[in-house]
Amino acid sequence: MTRVDCALKINTKLCDKFSVGHYPMLFWGPPTKFSAGWEPNQAKTEIHVIDDGRTAERLLNWINKQIGSSYGLDDEKFENEHLPSNISDPGQIARAVYDVEEATATAFDIILQHKMIKSETRASLIKFFQLLVAHHPSRRCRKGSAEVLVNFDDLCPLDIWSSDRHDVATSNMKGVLQNFHICGKEVPRGYWMFCRGSKNDTRGFSCGLWVLMHSLSVRIEDGESQFAFTSICDFIHNFFICEECRQHFYEMCSSVTSPFKKARDFALWLWSAHNEVNERLMKEEASLKTGDPKFPKIIWPPKQLCPSCYHSRGPKDIGSSQIDWDQVEVFKFLISYYGNTLVSLYKEKGLLADDWTNATLDDLVASTNAVVVPVGAALAIALASCAFGALACYWRSQQKNRKYYHQLYSLKNI
Repeated sequence: MTRVDCALKINTKLCDKFSVGHYPMLFWGPPTKFSAGWEPNQAKTEIHVIDDGRTAERLLNWINKQIGSSYGLDDEKFENEHLPSNISDPGQIARAVYDVEEATATAFDIILQHKMIKSETRASLIKFFQLLVAHHPSRRCRKGSAEVLVNFDDLCPLDIWSSDRHDVATSNMKGVLQNFHICGKEVPRGYWMFCRGSKNDTRGFSCGLWVLMHSLSVRIEDGESQFAFTSICDFIHNFFICEECRQHFYEMCSSVTSPFKKARDFALWLWSAHNEVNERLMKEEASLKTGDPKFPKIIWPPKQLCPSCYHSRGPKDIGSSQIDWDQVEVFKFLISYYGNTLVSLYKEKGLLADDWTNATLDDLVASTNAVVVPVGAALAIALASCAFGALACYWRSQQKNRKYYHQLYSLKNI
């Protein structure tokens, strides 16, 4: 069983394929037959429209007749109960690279749908795009982020909010930016793989976003550690839609008093911050019974995944701060888990290689008609002609000349 929200733009084609004309519209049939879609006057089809499902009781009665069962509304619920646990198999994180793409595209859609790009948030979004261009684990997300970044000053000029017609201008900007497919035309796909919960309202986007942030933290160089820290902190503070989550993350970021100078220190800080969040949610979920029974919040990584990360450990429910961690081993685990293992499936399919032979400037910005590219950028891309890594290095060096690189917006000033 699955559900699709036809009010969301990403589901338009799918809903058209099934001629959805009213809500809710319920279909019944063999899973293998759904790939062909459905039409109202289709002669031979094994997909049927459920026309007697306006209430839960009537829908369940209809299903019981189809399968000869006698289920009741009070029966225990099971959602995605077949999902394997991620605790003991480190290789499963490889499936999360698809979720990282899904989270990136979903975050971009949320920003546009909620009109979050404003004069005071513009710079923090540019900084985050710079980070994605250089270090996103997915090549096509790096390419899509670079495309947005190259055109950002034209699509979202600083003076757009000072105009008398700024409402119209921002609406036009939103329309143009929606034409950019930040991780490819097929993303977002509308489903999760590694981050899929056993209940439909658990894990998903927040899980994918955490994996993205961890993957960025293990890919940066020492000299980028403070920039990565401020970019991620500002991004969450300005663009994450959960107000309570934003506030908690803001407090953790604000507690950092000294700039990061080593990539290792930033990766370990983010790991520690994630465990702090998990500790808080463990208590909330235990009290409110809102957690995912298949994937309960735990201190990460568990001993099954990284036994060498622990010097010693007390009772099972002990907090992260009371565990005697071997941080050298923890960092090694993070590098392996969110680095090489995460992208292993893509490496097999050749989707992560830095060889970008056909990445000409026209290909990079193919979805726009009017492109104004700095001469230095055009020259760098032309000379590179094959290496996406050269593009990333170019952006890192060029951004030092932009005011956004030096004027790192402190969370306390937002």
